[in-house]
Amino acid sequence: MPIPSDLIAEMQILRMFTADSHQSGLKVHSDAAPELIAATHRLYEKQLITQVDGGYPTALGYECAQHLQQLLHILNTKPLL
Repeated sequence: MPIPSDLIAEMQILRMFTADSHQSGLKVHSDAAPELIAATHRLYEKQLITQVDGGYPTALGYECAQHLQQLLHILNTKPLL
């Protein structure tokens, strides 16, 4: 089952938040790629970020960003065979 492109864009935005701190914010500017602007709006509607153009992750958004970072780390780690 392929991952829809809208979810990939949302994961790209979540990946921009550092998983080390709630205090790391971002702003998606109006000249950003349209799919990233739309993804930011959706993340705001899902209450994962504090502002429609980025802001800070909410508690749930921070948790999602942490899990995403962990998943990417696992998938990018070479096996110890």
